[in-house]
Amino acid sequence: MIIYPAIDILDGQAVRLLKGNYDKVTVYGKPKDLSKKWMNSGSNNLHIVDLNGARQSGDNRIAIYDILTESPTFVQVGGGIRTLSQVVQYLEIGVSQIIIGTMAIKDPELLQEIVKLYPDNITVGVDAKNGFVAVEGWEEVSSVDAVSWIKKLESQGVKRIVYTDISKDGTLTGPNFDMYRKVLKETSIEVIASGGISVLEDLIQLKEIGVHGVVVGKALYENRFTLEEALSC
Repeated sequence: MIIYPAIDILDGQAVRLLKGNYDKVTVYGKPKDLSKKWMNSGSNNLHIVDLNGARQSGDNRIAIYDILTESPTFVQVGGGIRTLSQVVQYLEIGVSQIIIGTMAIKDPELLQEIVKLYPDNITVGVDAKNGFVAVEGWEEVSSVDAVSWIKKLESQGVKRIVYTDISKDGTLTGPNFDMYRKVLKETSIEVIASGGISVLEDLIQLKEIGVHGVVVGKALYENRFTLEEALSC
């Protein structure tokens, strides 16, 4: 199981949102400084989200590029990636995995085209609230059932998803274990768990469930445990 320290970027700053609410922001410093911190703690992986891009209110490509100049070996980036040209641009500057969210729902034909072109570089972000997929920076909840959507993605050749339970994100109340069990039981897709991680036991339980990876954000920023401790699990 892979640990992905999270760096969410809003207006050039590393932040955490509470349940995806842009009005409830905690700032933790410069993204590049945090990238160095996680690298020095032993991480070879990063999970980066451009929150401005997710809302289509600008982007943080400069900050992301700064991270990539001294990055770990594997960086996944998401947030507002809606076109093939954006995918190509990120891959060309060294991003390993592109996370596609809203576009996957709103333009499934383009998603299929991109998956065919870059099958090993595409991860779909499945962000759900009450079991339904949310889009547009989590601010719009669709009528699409999350598990049914994941099955469809798998049938289209998607190999990996990041599943985030929005009601858990930033709350430090524990992940939605039941949903991860359900997804892994009903599909063979690789699942990266995101949202609610609070204690090391959460990581151990997710590993036992069989997730491919875990995004860890606020628990690290609030010193619930160290990255070294997480990696040792």
